[in-house]
Amino acid sequence: MRGVSGVVGVVVTIALVVGGLAVVGHLNPQRQLRVGTDRLGPESGEQVTDYLARAEASLLGNDAEPRWGSVSFDRELTAEQAYAAANGVRISMVLFRVPLDRVQTPILTVGVPGSERSILNATARAAGQIQESFGVEDRQAQIDAVSQRRLLSGCACVVTVVVRGTAAELSEVAGRDGVRAVEALPPDAVSGKFAVEPLLPEHIDVVGPLPDDGPVPAE
Repeated sequence: MRGVSGVVGVVVTIALVVGGLAVVGHLNPQRQLRVGTDRLGPESGEQVTDYLARAEASLLGNDAEPRWGSVSFDRELTAEQAYAAANGVRISMVLFRVPLDRVQTPILTVGVPGSERSILNATARAAGQIQESFGVEDRQAQIDAVSQRRLLSGCACVVTVVVRGTAAELSEVAGRDGVRAVEALPPDAVSGKFAVEPLLPEHIDVVGPLPDDGPVPAE
């Protein structure tokens, strides 16, 4: 009986400890971790007009907290032009796509610390992301080769930049020439925890895959 009473005592003690922890947890609830579902840019299949309205609505608000946002252009820009369009708002990421008529080319993403030099150098860094492929008759190898050459020549290939600024600053960028859309995330969005999808200049009515039935140019 003594052994049984000892076991009962241990069980009661554990129950009291667990109950106490439950009370503490209730009085001091942990902050829920944000699920990484934030996204900048349109959804596949989304009407462009709907996305433009959604992006504009994301800029509403009078708070002065900085937030992450994407700036999409109405045409491809050089890195220098994209830097100027941001008008002093810090750029943290540059998205490139070499425009080839009716040819799908890759989206290349380059992270930058925000200085003018880092943004101007981003075009060459994007070219370095393209892996050399073998087989000159292979379509993808041809696309990669011409994309790399155009990037190394400093092409107008910037389609989107990711920036960080207040709602007022992002609204000012949205009104600049050549800017098609600016979308902002909530202030509590975490760097590196959100996806970015560019709104391409070729997306006119509906966001979706572009045609890929055209010839690949030699240069």
